[in-house]
Amino acid sequence: MAILSPLRSRSAAISVAAIAGTVAAGVCFAVSGASAGTVSGSLYRDPSSAVVRWVAANPGDSRAAVIRDKIASQPQARWFANFNPSTVQAEVSEHIGAANAAQQIPVLAVYEITNRDCGGASAGGAPDLNQYQTWVSNFARGLGNQTVLIILETDSLALLTCLNSSELAARNQAISTATRTIKSANPNAKVYLDAGHSTWNSAGETANRLRAAGVQYADGFFSNVSNYNSTSNEANFGRAVISSLNGMGISGKRQVIDTSRNGGASGDWCGDDNTDRRIGQYPTTNTGDANIDAYLWVKPPGEADGCRYTAGSFQPDLAFSLANGAPNPPTTAPPTTTPPTTTPPVTTPPVTPPNSSPPTGDGCYADVAINQWAGGFTASVTVTAGKSDISGWTVTVVLPSGTAVTGTWNAQASGTSGTVQFRNVSYNGRVLGRQSTNFGFQGTGTGPGTTATCVTA
Repeated sequence: MAILSPLRSRSAAISVAAIAGTVAAGVCFAVSGASAGTVSGSLYRDPSSAVVRWVAANPGDSRAAVIRDKIASQPQARWFANFNPSTVQAEVSEHIGAANAAQQIPVLAVYEITNRDCGGASAGGAPDLNQYQTWVSNFARGLGNQTVLIILETDSLALLTCLNSSELAARNQAISTATRTIKSANPNAKVYLDAGHSTWNSAGETANRLRAAGVQYADGFFSNVSNYNSTSNEANFGRAVISSLNGMGISGKRQVIDTSRNGGASGDWCGDDNTDRRIGQYPTTNTGDANIDAYLWVKPPGEADGCRYTAGSFQPDLAFSLANGAPNPPTTAPPTTTPPTTTPPVTTPPVTPPNSSPPTGDGCYADVAINQWAGGFTASVTVTAGKSDISGWTVTVVLPSGTAVTGTWNAQASGTSGTVQFRNVSYNGRVLGRQSTNFGFQGTGTGPGTTATCVTA
C-alpha cells in the first residue's frame, strides 16, 4: 500500500526558518504542573512496515544498523489511503488484531477524503463523498473495541484552496459524520482532526475550521504531519488552538504532534532533497503535558514526499539521513496485560502461555498463546524451526465448535472454522534453524489450545 505524502508546498509559502527541534530522548515541553494526556500505554510497532521489511531484506547494507535501531524499532502510523471499500474492513481488522495481540495501541492514518491534497502530488481519495462514507463505515467495522488512535484526513481542513463554499460545507459534514461513525463503532477510538501546523493557519482560524468539521465529536486534533516544525512550537500552537476552542464552548480537546522529522535544522520544505532533517522525539504517550495525548510518527521516516522519489516510497538514503547522528531510543517498559475497560471480566486467566520447550528435531514447531475475553480472543502463534533452516511452513489449528476466525496477520488463512490452516506469507517463510517467527489471528468464541501442528513447505 502506498503511503502518500501530505503537507508539502503549503508550508513553503510561510517561513520555516525558525524550525529547531530536539531529538533528546525523554525531553518534553510540558505546562508547569501538568500531567500526561488521556492516552496511556505502549504504541504498536507494525512488524510488516516498509522499513522493517527493508531491514530484514538488507542485513548487509552499511545503513541497516542505524535504520534498524532508530527507525524500524519504533511504532509508526499505518496509512489507509487506497479506495478499497470491499477489503478495508478486513485490512483494518487484521492490523487491529495484531496490535491487540501485542497489547499495544495502533495508530491509523485515514487519508481517503474526496479531492484530497486539492489535486496535488497526493491526489486521490474516494470518488465522491457518498462513497467516502461507505468506505468509512467499512473501515470503522474493523476497529474492534480497544484503544486505537485515528489521524483523520491530513490536509483536509488546513488546505481548502480548491473548494468552493458548497464543497467546503460538504467536506465539513463528511468529516463530522466520519468522526461519529468511528466513535460509534468503537467508543475507545481516539479521533483527531486536521490542524495543519504552527506555521500555516492561525490558531483562531484553525479552531474555526475544527469547529465547522465537528471537533466537538472528536477527541482533539493533530498537527505537524509530514512537516518539520519544532515540538515546542507545535505545543504552543496547540495550546492556542485549545484556548480558542474553549472560547467557543468546546472544551476537553487535546493535541497529538507528529515528531517523525522535526529534530533537525530548517531548509527547503521537501524532505527528499534535504540532508539537514533528523528524526524528532521518539513516539510515546508519556508526554508530560495535559494538552498532548501523544508524540507520534505519523509520517514514517524514510518515506518520500514526491520530490526526488515517488511519494510514499521507502528510500533507505532518506531514512539513514534522518536517523544518522540521532540519539538511541529510550528503553520502554513492556505492555501491560490489563484488559480494556469495556471488556467484561473473565473467569480464567486472560493469557495462556505457550509451550516453551526448545525444538530437538528437524521440521517446525508451533506454540499458541491465547488472550481470551468474553465472546472473543486473539491468538499469537510462534513458529520455530528445528535444527535446520526451513523455507516455508503451514500451521494447522483445530478450533472449538462455535469458534470462527475473523482476522489474520502475518499469515494466509484457509478456512475460518473447524480445522484451519495458516501458511506463511512472502516475508516470513524462511526461518533459520532454532529461530522463530510469529503470526496471529483473532476470532469469536473460545480460543484453541496452546499447541498446533506445523509442517514445512
